[in-house]
Amino acid sequence: MTTTDPVHWAAAGAAVVLWLLLTLITIAGVIRTRTVGRARADGLASSAGNGATVVAFASQTGMAEDLARMTARALTEAGETAMVVSFAELDLAMLKAARRALFVVATTGEGDAPDSAARVVRRVMGEATPLPDLTYGMLALGDRNYRDYCGFAHAVDGWLKRSGAEPLFDMVEVDDGDPDAIRQWQHQLNALTGSNAAADWTPAAYQPWRLESRTLINADGPGGEAWRLRLVPVEDLPDWRAGDIAEIGVPGPDGGASLAARDYSIASLASEGGLELLVRLMSHPDGTPGLASGWLSRTVAVGGEVPIRIRTNSGFHGPQAKTAIILIGNGTGIAGLRAHLVERPVGSGESWLMFGERSREHDAFFDDDLQAWLAEGRLTRLDRTYSRDANDGRYVQALIDEFADEVRAWVGRGAAVYVCGSLEGMATGVHAALERALGSETLIALSEDGRYRRDIY
Repeated sequence: MTTTDPVHWAAAGAAVVLWLLLTLITIAGVIRTRTVGRARADGLASSAGNGATVVAFASQTGMAEDLARMTARALTEAGETAMVVSFAELDLAMLKAARRALFVVATTGEGDAPDSAARVVRRVMGEATPLPDLTYGMLALGDRNYRDYCGFAHAVDGWLKRSGAEPLFDMVEVDDGDPDAIRQWQHQLNALTGSNAAADWTPAAYQPWRLESRTLINADGPGGEAWRLRLVPVEDLPDWRAGDIAEIGVPGPDGGASLAARDYSIASLASEGGLELLVRLMSHPDGTPGLASGWLSRTVAVGGEVPIRIRTNSGFHGPQAKTAIILIGNGTGIAGLRAHLVERPVGSGESWLMFGERSREHDAFFDDDLQAWLAEGRLTRLDRTYSRDANDGRYVQALIDEFADEVRAWVGRGAAVYVCGSLEGMATGVHAALERALGSETLIALSEDGRYRRDIY
């Protein structure tokens, strides 16, 4: 059916103009971000050409970044020059200028690259560029419980070898933070530098925290118990940023002195006077509780001590306060998103939370906080969905499909997208929905420019 109604034609024309304007804004933002990034990359390439060893890390939870900085510190203590760069900054010019590079590479999920490495995978590893003058070492972080153990590190290693780069020594693989493998890496560094440094690299020591309160926040919920824990330090209160990780030292099942490390997203900031976690009680097939979740929700007494070290996770740090942000998550992933809302001053850029859980009656996590932040303007928009409710039955990715036009408009105005929650189901579903809403090329560009970040587990 056609129309000659000038009102209809005017409305259609306005819609086209608006679409073109949003497209131009998005393109301008990408160009501006890449121009700044290009200038920084040129400076880094110049440093590499002046004899600095490039220490490049691909990190998903912050451990690879920590090890990269320890590596650079070991080099400088041995009298050498080192520069630490994220894979988000790494490019061919830097590798061509460098005489030596050391890579600390994590693998996430089933052999996947960390989100920060998206640009390297697409723009660097996608090109067959000779690097005959480059020598390199590779520290690979992985977990043998996953199918493609250290898969991304092996992919980077293969690309380097095909480009003619020469390995300095065999790849060092680290299974779930194995300290013996990390010591092997340090021995290799000592051999490179002729240093007689001590053989052990010890991460920051666990600090004692007191469990101040533990509250079951979803009694009778269909998805299992979720506990809100608040802890305060026995000594001085450290500082951290939204996105950083609390590594919990959990006593082993034998009650021995050795601690099993478990990572949790932090739901609070130091400005709130303590550290908050949201812990889902996990159960084995025989009904016994999970090692960490069972200990935190069942065993350790309120008032008892919990060993914690806070690990920087710059890959999930928030954007500048003026930048709009879309926060997407499910389940206990809302913990990491809550911290981002706390970090944003009232009156900063727009913020939109999309959250999915099972039951509105039981699982509206942090609802008092969210309603207060909506009232004061810290949170601009809140949309939630509940998969077990008869009048809903959807997962969080359905919200992206429902509000695709608004998602495009926010991204067009420069918004960043942050995702926190489960790898299985949610992360893949949200990624697919964002591709439908924005297009795969736009989503890739957002990832490359640091405007699409994930903390998934």
